[in-house]
Amino acid sequence: MQEILIGKTYRHYKGNLYKIINFAVHSETLEDMIVYQSLKDNKIWVRPKKMWNETINNKGDLRFTLIS
Repeated sequence: MQEILIGKTYRHYKGNLYKIINFAVHSETLEDMIVYQSLKDNKIWVRPKKMWNETINNKGDLRFTLIS
């Protein structure tokens, strides 16, 4: 499992690049979240941390892969 690092850039398996801005906690479920920004259109997104390193196929490819 890769480390999730604030300020680093990751490639989504569909090809877009995202930079991690910070970590957060969901106010009702207390689930750990990742706050990240698209480098294509600067939109801010939030995703559950447990989904970040999920594999997306039987080959073990990750949903997000660290690139810098």
